[in-house]
Amino acid sequence: MTKSIVVIVLLGLIFFSCKKETDNNETPFSNFTKGKNRFTLNVNGDVREYIVHVPINYNATTQFPVVFMLHGSSGNGEKFYNISGWKEVGDTNNIITVFPSSWEYCILENGVTITTTKWNTAGSFGFCVGEVPRNDIKFLATIITDLATKYKIDNNRIYLVGFSNGAAMAAKCAVEMSDKFAAVCANSGSLPPDTTFILIRKLPILLQVGNKDPNLLSGIGATQPLPLNFNQVYLQYPQIKNGVRTYINSFKLDSNFIQSGNSAQF
Repeated sequence: MTKSIVVIVLLGLIFFSCKKETDNNETPFSNFTKGKNRFTLNVNGDVREYIVHVPINYNATTQFPVVFMLHGSSGNGEKFYNISGWKEVGDTNNIITVFPSSWEYCILENGVTITTTKWNTAGSFGFCVGEVPRNDIKFLATIITDLATKYKIDNNRIYLVGFSNGAAMAAKCAVEMSDKFAAVCANSGSLPPDTTFILIRKLPILLQVGNKDPNLLSGIGATQPLPLNFNQVYLQYPQIKNGVRTYINSFKLDSNFIQSGNSAQF
């Protein structure tokens, strides 16, 4: 009788010991640090960097949305982690925020040769002889794959925001990565004007332009900030209309538009 009890106890210890180990293997995403996390990836032989801010209420049992923030020319992920305000939004709204860094190149812009960071997209600059533009589409796609191994993310709620050169990259992603992102916002940058692209799928897009944007004001003789009246700006300034036409053609939109909000607001 005593031997039988000992055997049962031993079997119980083995069962619970094995069960604990299995549970550990079945709970991924448990190894995380809230706040700032810096990661590197090897993409086509280059070491690329991105920063992730894990919100204070993150847990490994709930799928969290993700927002990418792409910096502008001369910036990097570290700079926009500090100044964009997105990590604070992430903490408030339970969003994982991601800040990738572009590559540094020798470029020719406005007749001047400089070395600066740039996303590989169309713009007012050209690469110096010998420079090899990096595949930033592949870089961002690799980040998404890497994130899914580290955090419990909602693949249906991955969003992209870009500023200036980063906005041009975001616009490019709206075409070439429209199957990866739920929506894209481009601030002070867009797709090339009067061009038609073939999309993987249609997705919500937002274009933002400030009335003190030097690219908007250049060459049109304006000396004061323009009123943010879409009807006026769209009809009077060809560079705006030509840029919007790309989206109308590529996203197969109706060229008629409705203006909402306060039209007198500056």
